Amino acid sequence: MNSYATRSNCTASHSVQKFHLCGRVQKTLVFMCKLGEARQWVQQLAPAGGCNLLKALKHVLTMKELNSLVIIIRSCPDQSLEILADYVQQCMLGRKLLVHAVTYDCGSPAAIATVKTLAEVISGRYHCYSSKGENSDSSDVNLLLQESQKAKDLLKSIKQTFQRRVDGSLISGIADVGVSTEVANTAIPCFLPKPPMHEGPLIIQTPCFLARASADWLKTNGLQAKKLNLYQVLAPNAFSPVEEFVPILQKTVTSTLHEKAMMQFEWHDGTVKNVHVDLPMLYKYQKLLAKMVRIYGKRINWLSVASRRIWGSVCERRVVILVDMSVANSMCIIRIQHSLRLLLEEQMANKDCFNIIAFGSVVVPWQLELVPSQPENLQKAWRWVLSLQCSGSRNFMSALRRAVEVDFKEKDKHKSQGLYLLTTGIPDQETHIISAYVAEACRGFDLRLHVCLFSVMEDADSSGVIPARYANPTETAIAFKEIVQAANGRFHWFGEAVCLSGIFESDDITVIVSEMERAKNYSQKCAFLVESLKQRSGNQPANPFIPEAGSNVDITKQKRSQKLPSPKPTALSLARMHIKDSHSAEKNTSIRVVVWRPTSAKAEIPPVQTIKQSPQAENRRKCKSRKQPECSVSVFYTEEGRNVGTVYRNYPKTVCIRRHVPSVRLPKKEEICSSKEWLTKYSIKKLKLELPRLMFGPGCTHQKKIVESLHKEVSAKYCTIFPSVEVNGVVRHLQVQPKELEIYIEQIEKVLLRYLQRIQWLLSGSRRLFGTILEANVCVLIDTSGSMDPYLPHITKELTSLIWEQLRKNEVRFNLLRFAENTESWREHLVEATDKTCHDAVQWVSKFHAHGSTRILTALQKALGFQDVEALYILTDGKPDTSCNLILKEIGRLRKQQDIKVHTISFSCVDREANEFLKKLSSQTGGRYHCSFGDVDGQLAAHRMLTEGFDDEDDPVFPYFEGDDLKKLTEEVAKARGFLKQAKSLRLLLQKWNINQKDNSTFKNGAQD
Repeated sequence: MNSYATRSNCTASHSVQKFHLCGRVQKTLVFMCKLGEARQWVQQLAPAGGCNLLKALKHVLTMKELNSLVIIIRSCPDQSLEILADYVQQCMLGRKLLVHAVTYDCGSPAAIATVKTLAEVISGRYHCYSSKGENSDSSDVNLLLQESQKAKDLLKSIKQTFQRRVDGSLISGIADVGVSTEVANTAIPCFLPKPPMHEGPLIIQTPCFLARASADWLKTNGLQAKKLNLYQVLAPNAFSPVEEFVPILQKTVTSTLHEKAMMQFEWHDGTVKNVHVDLPMLYKYQKLLAKMVRIYGKRINWLSVASRRIWGSVCERRVVILVDMSVANSMCIIRIQHSLRLLLEEQMANKDCFNIIAFGSVVVPWQLELVPSQPENLQKAWRWVLSLQCSGSRNFMSALRRAVEVDFKEKDKHKSQGLYLLTTGIPDQETHIISAYVAEACRGFDLRLHVCLFSVMEDADSSGVIPARYANPTETAIAFKEIVQAANGRFHWFGEAVCLSGIFESDDITVIVSEMERAKNYSQKCAFLVESLKQRSGNQPANPFIPEAGSNVDITKQKRSQKLPSPKPTALSLARMHIKDSHSAEKNTSIRVVVWRPTSAKAEIPPVQTIKQSPQAENRRKCKSRKQPECSVSVFYTEEGRNVGTVYRNYPKTVCIRRHVPSVRLPKKEEICSSKEWLTKYSIKKLKLELPRLMFGPGCTHQKKIVESLHKEVSAKYCTIFPSVEVNGVVRHLQVQPKELEIYIEQIEKVLLRYLQRIQWLLSGSRRLFGTILEANVCVLIDTSGSMDPYLPHITKELTSLIWEQLRKNEVRFNLLRFAENTESWREHLVEATDKTCHDAVQWVSKFHAHGSTRILTALQKALGFQDVEALYILTDGKPDTSCNLILKEIGRLRKQQDIKVHTISFSCVDREANEFLKKLSSQTGGRYHCSFGDVDGQLAAHRMLTEGFDDEDDPVFPYFEGDDLKKLTEEVAKARGFLKQAKSLRLLLQKWNINQKDNSTFKNGAQD
């Protein structure tokens, strides 16, 4: 490790003496002789001067390979902390540098504060040493002390909990008998201990401001609102490349950019712009981003304490609280009461009105209607909460209807109304029923439902009570998320202190974290811009006309020297000058036209008068290649006297544009569309994340040519400075930075995660069997032939789920039709999906019975006759009774009259011919083929990938899905996993290459010494 140390000391006896140390140590191996020389040099130092820390930092931070810096001081630096911190932060942009600040026998509090603050600002470490044996202060020691204190607090809390839970008589009995087996056989009660002053009056606190949800808070404090979006900042200095036809030149020219002043940067819309990189502006922007991240961190901390840790932020003015008091909560009733106490004390004093409704099997409201949020009402509500008892199951639907139809009966006349549900488990009613009711109740009104899910410890539920419905915590959370989404509310999931705050998931916190990730992404792009600009500046050749600092050239004498007369040019010189002048004139004319740019930020070509062209000239211009080869000219004397000959040589010019890894933005909510439509927007190719296109350009190919004089193949000149890798049988050079690979791996893993979430969504609910209903007017055809008899109960159950989950929720006009030997439709036309019609449809479906053969053609003919129908969804388990070709021809004839899609669903069908017929039918009509085979294995594979990661490309793997939606999506997942594996192998190769290069350079330096 290359390290550098700066030291300044100040001793006070009769007078104050300060000295400054700035050593010049070249990059060398740490041999014993070098350490001895350094030790002798240090012993020769003497105090002198002040503590000019800024000058020392300017000296050492110019070393490019420096990765560790140790600062030793005893007195306060001459410069202020702000100047030092700003300079170090600016120098550390785009590089990794470990900074360790040390004070030695320092009696100045200002110096110690400077060291601590400097280390905190640049994410370094500090250490304050005292040779007198006093207590030393160190960042490492402080971290260990903090963790030790947390462990002590945790042990203390466990001991107190255990002592409170164990009854005194039990302890005395154990002491008298002294048999350890009685302790093991005695059951400790699982009731949570009561907090101090649990049953006392409320200590009401009036909030000084009205709380807001994080989404609303970001409208005024987000990066977009603060105008800190990276593209907003770069927009004044960003110019779109312009390509226009210039009549004067008779060709199309493209605007160019100056290599030192501008860089190509990919915009948020996928276009590439030429950006002028202003380093001071970017540095200031980085500081503002860091400031906003700290503000977001403070808000997350604010949301994670007190009553907000349990309830989130209660934002509405009119509030109804729904409390789950089922018998399953008997063991944690104290915790529920304490949660209500915190809410009443901290967040309810500034509301207009409120009410509390407790529900088990029976709904028990505190008041018959909403009451004002006055202190006396809050105290009465708390005394009522203390009298609550747990009983029954979770009849959430009754409590919800009571709140909507009684407390919010005039919801259309008021604004800012909210329902807050505190529960520990899944309700008695089905999720889709609750979602449908909530969506209908909240649609068109300022009313929202927020869910606070409390997950108790597994051992706390020891009463043996079996709930009406059972679901594990994850399934419960998924169900309540769906309900909250239908009500435009927020979801908050908390529990025992497994993590520091006890919050498992919170919509308020998730939004803030997303904004912090966006700020981090912007910061990484800024650092990448700065690093790329520094590398480009470092690779520019030095100006040969500027003399070096150590040269003895007398510029004044050169200016004063007389100009010698130029010699008379020869014929060869005249020919060269003529050719050079004509060639330069053409080149300068084209350059002046190409690099022209207006003074304003809008890059446009000024209008010119149109010149008519002949067809022959236009054809020549189209056929002419855009890439003009470079031309070199050489002149020589011929054998015939003073005649001059000219040789022109054309060299093809290769253009390779470096592509940057794009930042991926994927939707969080699932879109109701087919996988083909979804992948047209979010595929690997559309997101520009194809690894070969990003990593290997046209100039990366490894080339070998035969040298006749050597009689062998020789590699290109610069092949040895880049690592090589074989891609599709072609050796290519890896011209990429490790940081770019890290960003690519992060983005591709993010895309994979979103793909898996989409697959889980497609394999959940009624979509598992029927697929996704896309159209707004559909007819569902069900095969009820004799072969369907074993599966008919399962089909009716799934069809019921389809009616409520997709048709009712998405307000789809629909009709149902069953077919066997005869066909029977539920209605004679399509109907709206209302609660009444859906109930009637479910009743009709429950009367299905299987018999007869499979007459698909008759069913399709009748379904195609329904007015306004857009698509048919047909579910069957085998081949039709009639000819498959006859059905395809007849459907093709009927579709000429109206364009109706036919989506086919294969259920438990092992006949390959039948499946091929269904595929042809859906493909011919523009529909989709769906097969539920392999759904369980698919869910397991997706779950394993989400939990185990994507390290192994071969395990787990998805089963072979024959359905169109799942097949296309799993193929895209396999493609992304292949790119991820290749990127990780390239990263490992690059790391080994860099290590070998450092070892070779170290060996060469040692050999030279």
